[in-house]
Amino acid sequence: MKSIRLISRFILGFVFILSGFVKAIDPLGSSYKFTDYFYVFQLGFLDSLSLSLGIFLAAFELVLGIVLILGYQKKITYWTLFLFMGFFTILTFFLAIYNPVTDCGCFGDAIILTNWQTFLKNIILMIFVFLLFYGRRRVKNVLKSRHEKGLIVFFFIASILLSLHCIRHLPLIDFRAYDVGTSIQEGMEIPQDAPMDEFSTTLIYRNLETGDTDEFTLANYPKDTLKWEFVNSESKLISKGYEPPIHDFGLFDKDGFEITDELLTDPGYNLMMVSYDLENADQEALALMNDWYKLQNISGDFTFIPVTSSGTATQMEISQELGLDFSFYIADEIMLKTVVRSNPGFVLLKNGIIIAKWAHRDFPKIEEWESSWIDLIDQFEAEQDPEILMLIEEGYMDVIQWDIIDFDKSALQIVAEKNSKSLAMKNWMIFYISIILLLILLQLPRVASSKRHR
Repeated sequence: MKSIRLISRFILGFVFILSGFVKAIDPLGSSYKFTDYFYVFQLGFLDSLSLSLGIFLAAFELVLGIVLILGYQKKITYWTLFLFMGFFTILTFFLAIYNPVTDCGCFGDAIILTNWQTFLKNIILMIFVFLLFYGRRRVKNVLKSRHEKGLIVFFFIASILLSLHCIRHLPLIDFRAYDVGTSIQEGMEIPQDAPMDEFSTTLIYRNLETGDTDEFTLANYPKDTLKWEFVNSESKLISKGYEPPIHDFGLFDKDGFEITDELLTDPGYNLMMVSYDLENADQEALALMNDWYKLQNISGDFTFIPVTSSGTATQMEISQELGLDFSFYIADEIMLKTVVRSNPGFVLLKNGIIIAKWAHRDFPKIEEWESSWIDLIDQFEAEQDPEILMLIEEGYMDVIQWDIIDFDKSALQIVAEKNSKSLAMKNWMIFYISIILLLILLQLPRVASSKRHR
């Protein structure tokens, strides 16, 4: 029985560490999921707590998993585990029945589970939870280390700091469909042999003689229109077909014309500035984008694409307040939140492939790309004929574009530097995780030794 409880601890510990880690590196994703839950349960007044709850839940699960494996504070841990899993098992049961949200977010974007899959997962985990909780009175802490509480606090703070870093920058590991190196166009394609959605359609007809209604299928519905009158039809999804990893990407200009294909097939560079909510975006970062808008006038291989989901009134208000020279393209809010976890965030595309992504705090200023670009922009604007500029502003002429700079040359260098920094950060993360795993592994012989002597 002791061996079974030990195995239960390790299984539960691994699940909680995985769940907590994927949440900790994408706290904004967790906050969006909390917002969804608050909306469906009519608790919108708690929306301001969604980010804090996302950070706390990630740290709680991560620490709970580590404590389970190390065997620290076992009685308190088993009570906490029982209450936590009991609550979420009941919650996921109601989610499975009513399906208010399609994904519980238990493992962030790393592992997507349906509500019924999540409930089944929790039922299986509850078996291990009951095994530990049932024998809680007979157990003692495996380790009597004076540093137990200190290590628990350390792991909790480390998880919070990891989340704060990923909020200020970007998730260290991107589990979403818009990771660097992704071809958006390929991600939208559906294989020819892919299964399609299957629906069951019920047709409701009224008998004109009796006035009663009856249900029929597409195979046996009545064709006698003198006797039967069509009332309604209902379709129910039986089997979900193939859904491509990217299924909601679409951009529209201010007149409502879609530019998605044009963007994804452009052989040049396209810098997307993504701001799903202009009112809450970093205003300083938005104001700096005028130079990038002007840069496309002197480059033959660069286009600036500002995108938002905010309404026209908000766009006009922000543009007037900040003196923005450009207009925004429109896209779905959820899609923009998925593309990059920053407001605003920046995505560099070439041939529809994501070359690089930045949070607004990390995006290099234009002079860092090339020191001469600002002077070239000023010179270009100074040499423009006022009458031509007036015609362009009124929409009678397109913006004149000059191939003065080679954006590709500077982009390659900046992207290489960014990738180098990202790699270094990931190496540091691997180092810290290795230290934590080493601490755990060093404790395992003592755990096994303590188990043999009881």
